[in-house]
Amino acid sequence: MDDKQKIKITIANRVYPLSVKSEREEESLRLAAKKITAMVSNFEKNYAVGDKQDVLAMCALQFASELEYSAISEKYNHQESVKKLERLNEKLDNYLK
Repeated sequence: MDDKQKIKITIANRVYPLSVKSEREEESLRLAAKKITAMVSNFEKNYAVGDKQDVLAMCALQFASELEYSAISEKYNHQESVKKLERLNEKLDNYLK
């Protein structure tokens, strides 16, 4: 038995039929499609771009850039947390001696 639900997502005036496993997956895809649609509209209004493929490439670049920025920020925050814990551990060791 296939428990996947079939949905249609519209991106840049094209309809894409998809199969999803859960309501959560459907919701995330619909929200992503809305963000892409808004981003496409923004690029078309603010830049002289004639080709939808160029606009979609810029959307993909922006999304990928945001993901990479988040990953770098998370890594930096993790490294800072480790340094703070090491300093705290050192202070505790000194106190306990």
